[in-house]
Amino acid sequence: MTTVLIVDDQALQRLGFRMLLEAQPDLTVAGEASGGGEAVRLAAELRPDVVLMDVRMPGMDGIEATRRIVQSGGRSRVLVLTTFDLDEYAYDALRAGASGFFLKDVRPEELVVGIRAVAAGDSVISPGLTRKLIDAFTTRMPGRESGSDGRLGELTEREREVLVAVASGWTNGEIAERLYLAESTVKSHVSRVMAKIGARDRVQAVIFAYDAGLVRPA
Repeated sequence: MTTVLIVDDQALQRLGFRMLLEAQPDLTVAGEASGGGEAVRLAAELRPDVVLMDVRMPGMDGIEATRRIVQSGGRSRVLVLTTFDLDEYAYDALRAGASGFFLKDVRPEELVVGIRAVAAGDSVISPGLTRKLIDAFTTRMPGRESGSDGRLGELTEREREVLVAVASGWTNGEIAERLYLAESTVKSHVSRVMAKIGARDRVQAVIFAYDAGLVRPA
């Protein structure tokens, strides 16, 4: 059973999420929070698998709450909900450690699938949208020299190639085809890369590649 903490300052929104999630045989609502501070406290207390996090809330917003939940080192993974496709708040939330995001007009069945994916350790942002999102906001960041992060030195040449491919929005199948590797080998490379750079999921690996200067916006 996957446990979910719902965080939203709108009671009606929380009720809608609760009704949707509790209708699923494998999902249960561990609790609700109406603000970021309460979300941080309940995440530590309840240890849910997934925190469904609103971004814009009075007091502590969803970005800071996400940062604190992730930095606590707990088991909870954060799925952010945002209003706009390229809302910079969503990008900031990903940088804070969220495992992905959906628009608030996401279809119910897609949200359910996304929660399950995040609970399983995956991201819920398609590669193409990941590239679009990060390109839009890394252009606002100061330029960085390639190799500026010491963790890059721990990667083999092949692992760097795979990381660049991931950051370029390629799927595992596309990486396998273009680098002439078996898809199972690509999955192993991706797993080792994420372990070496300390990325919780594929989204965080993409952000690391941009931050380290290994990949630059198109």
